[in-house]
Amino acid sequence: MCEFPLPAVIHGWACIQHVYGAQHPPFDPLVHGTLLTATPKVPTTPVKATRASTFQEFESSTSDAWDAGEDDDELLAMAAESLNTAVVMETAHRVLRNHSQRQGRPRPPGAPEPSAEPSVDPSAAPGGDLRLVKSISESHASCPEGSASDAAPLQRSQSLPHAATVALGGAPEPSALSTSALSEREASRLDKFKHLLAGPNTDLEELRKLSWSGIPKPVRAITWKLLSGYLPANVDRRPATLQRKQKEYFAFIDHYYDSRNDEVHQDTYRQIHIDIPRMSPEALILQPKVTEIFERILFIWAIRHPASGYVQGINDLVTPFFVVFICEYIDDEDADSADISRVPEDVLRNVEADTYWCMSRLLDGIQDNYTFAQPGIQMKVKLLEELVSRIDEQVHRHLGQHEVRYLQFTFRWMNNLLTRELPLRCTVRLWDTYQSEPEGFANFHLYVCAAFLVRWRKEILEERDFQELLLFLQNLPTAHWGDEDVSLLLAEAYRLKFAFADAPNHYKK
Repeated sequence: MCEFPLPAVIHGWACIQHVYGAQHPPFDPLVHGTLLTATPKVPTTPVKATRASTFQEFESSTSDAWDAGEDDDELLAMAAESLNTAVVMETAHRVLRNHSQRQGRPRPPGAPEPSAEPSVDPSAAPGGDLRLVKSISESHASCPEGSASDAAPLQRSQSLPHAATVALGGAPEPSALSTSALSEREASRLDKFKHLLAGPNTDLEELRKLSWSGIPKPVRAITWKLLSGYLPANVDRRPATLQRKQKEYFAFIDHYYDSRNDEVHQDTYRQIHIDIPRMSPEALILQPKVTEIFERILFIWAIRHPASGYVQGINDLVTPFFVVFICEYIDDEDADSADISRVPEDVLRNVEADTYWCMSRLLDGIQDNYTFAQPGIQMKVKLLEELVSRIDEQVHRHLGQHEVRYLQFTFRWMNNLLTRELPLRCTVRLWDTYQSEPEGFANFHLYVCAAFLVRWRKEILEERDFQELLLFLQNLPTAHWGDEDVSLLLAEAYRLKFAFADAPNHYKK
């Protein structure tokens, strides 16, 4: 085999380029320009090679510098982190020493003595940010051959910030890589919302774009009211609109609510009274004041919309609005179990009226879901079946082979808008996007349901029994879902919408 001369290796220390172990983030000289100038110059002393090196040996000796493992995402995330100068330079010197020793060359003059652990003064790091970074080349030199594979997970965890290690099969959680960076990003988004909402006339189109990827909690209530069309874009008109709408709602209460025990309405009220205790979160809904509010909202809506009346499932659409609007006035992090008795009566009245009107706006766009025979839901379930047959024929065929009908599990998805399939926090995040999408509850929801079904394809294909398959689809394991899961779901739904929304014939084969 041909041997290749390696001038960059054998002609002196000054010609050797900085090499970093694969566990280190990329080194950007434009960002960390001071690192280059801070490197002490070492006299160039030509050293003759004791033997020629083959290309394979060279590749083997430097393999750690070019390795790209399954933790590439970790490295990219680490690239954004600021490393201490001393740590970077100490590691670089160590890598060079190890390679020099393997090539049989004496240690370059002036290089520091090897040490078991990098010694860094915490005060030298900006803000006291001390990070312990160990290169793979060091682990190769200090570990026996037999223990190299055992040590790999340890090296991986030592070279990353502590917060990046989570109990998810060893995979890092992106949100945990930099809590401070995440907080800064959230603060920046909140500032954008506040700036947009502070203007005399809110740009609703811009507000929709900003809201698509989630709305910060402090401005979620006002944003939902604007996006639903309940409040006008003009700031000066909002107080009068709120006052008029609240007065109008309580006029309905005075006029209609006493008729709940009349023979013509008592069945409607009885069904509402039965359904509310079945709702979640129980700790919130079962508080007497909240139960009364929900009963009034649902009864008044049913009386004023005789074409549909009250239909089971509408009750679940009240909860997200109520929780978001009440969070304007309470400090509890977990609104699911907030003590409503501490909220002033006038505040509760305002929240009740706002909830009624925003829920009414939502239902105006999907009312055919709740009219006789619920034709809107029937049509959407059929469209969902056709869509899934195109995007994942294997899942579609598997459901058919086991005689599982889409209507058996997706009816509730359409009727309750996934409120029974997701935790409340995820429903609120999902509705941020629905509010910002044109006809989000009516049309975009279809693509979310398709993405949601395909999300469980592995588990679906593993089930080989009708009963077990249907039981799984009716009780999907989403209890631990968070914003990241919802964001991924929405991204996939948007991709499907982009491909199919304006080409209805694509539904069909």
